This record gives sequence, C-alpha cells and structure tokens, in this order.
Amino acid sequence: MIGTLACIVIDCPDPQHLAPFYEALLGLRRVHDDPDWVTLGDRAAPPRIALQQVADHRRPGWSPGDAPQQMHLDVLVADLDVAEVAVLALGATLLEGSDKPIGYRVYADPVGHPFCLVTREGLT
Repeated sequence: MIGTLACIVIDCPDPQHLAPFYEALLGLRRVHDDPDWVTLGDRAAPPRIALQQVADHRRPGWSPGDAPQQMHLDVLVADLDVAEVAVLALGATLLEGSDKPIGYRVYADPVGHPFCLVTREGLT
C-alpha cells in the first residue's frame, strides 16, 4: 500500500450552496469552511469530502456524448425507496436511464454530479 484515502474533492460552481446537500446525504459536518472551499467529514479521521469552487464548471453528464461524469459516489442505504424520497427532497434528480434495478439507483446532486444509492445487494 502506498497511502490511504484522505479526501475526495468535488469541483462545483458554489461550495457553500452544494455543502448542505452532502452534509444531509452523508451525515457529515463542516470541518473547513471558506467561500471557495468547504471540507466535510470528521475532524479526527479521513476520508473527507471537499467541495472546490471552479469558475467555469461544466455540469457532468450521465448519457453518452455528455461531458464525462468524472467520478461518482456510491452511498450505502438500507432502503432505496426511503432514501430516494430523502435525496429528492434535498435537490437530487433521478437520472434518465436509471431503470431502478434492485440494489442501486442513479441520481445527480444539485449541480449535476452523478451518485448512486446502493443497498448491500447492489455491491459487487
């Protein structure tokens, strides 16, 4: 092993606007809070998620031909239906082409980053 995961950095147009979504989705809290950089996590231990302001941010896509998705998170949940209601209320969007198979569903955060809600059946 060369190292351990310390942080996942997500580019976005406005970290202050996007932070509440990830705070609620993952139960994280702000450990660093600047207008152009917000870090979410636990003060004691990584990994963390950081939101970085990018002035010319291009919304990533999920469909072929769109801007590449760049990365996505898989978020483990106990019940897809319950979790879906919660993430939609936070401003997520169910992505077209997500056929809601057993085990996972694909969404976009409020600025377009894809993420999946997964259950244990969806882990491979």
